Amino acid sequence: MGVACASTSRTTDVAPKDKNQGKNQLRVGRLVKAHGLKGALKLELYTDNPERRFVPGAEFTLQVPEASAWHGKTITVREYRVMNGNPVAFFDGVDDRTAAEGLVRAILWIDHDAEEVEENAWFDQQLVGLDVVRDDVVVGKVVRVDHFPAQDLLIVAAASDGAEVMVPFVEAIVPTVDVAGGRVVVTPPAGLFEELPDAAEEDAVAEAAE
Repeated sequence: MGVACASTSRTTDVAPKDKNQGKNQLRVGRLVKAHGLKGALKLELYTDNPERRFVPGAEFTLQVPEASAWHGKTITVREYRVMNGNPVAFFDGVDDRTAAEGLVRAILWIDHDAEEVEENAWFDQQLVGLDVVRDDVVVGKVVRVDHFPAQDLLIVAAASDGAEVMVPFVEAIVPTVDVAGGRVVVTPPAGLFEELPDAAEEDAVAEAAE
């Protein structure tokens, strides 16, 4: 549901529409580190139900760079377990540490029906077009969602001049998503939607006030 702010990322899945197949897909995890010598990979989870998502035989679409040998391929879960408090998965065809290291930073997507979206999860098409509201004032409109390994960005066309503003999709900055109401509520840091006055301007304002 994923940007440069020191705040806790939302545990929100954002699901875009697959333009090639017309399918909805849900982002469920990222492969963050090879674990051990037998091909295991530690997971960063973007789902509240990993035991249901990572069952043996579950197949995922991989988001990897075009230069990767895995580009355009899928991957199938062989085993999922929690080891020392960390979620870890084994996949078919990934049998040693070298193979696992080739998948580090890959993002996992799964075909998903809109009716089955998890709580606090939204499809891209649900977010695009929503008004962006700050302090009860519309400051822009969501035009797209950009997905990155660390988190996602809401790209907002500012109401003032149409310029694109990148809003970190984290709970501290986007506390409310109201699809039915046609809006997202934001509490952005100063300067995100307007230019901050420089020191000279601030001094001039202070002098005028005096």
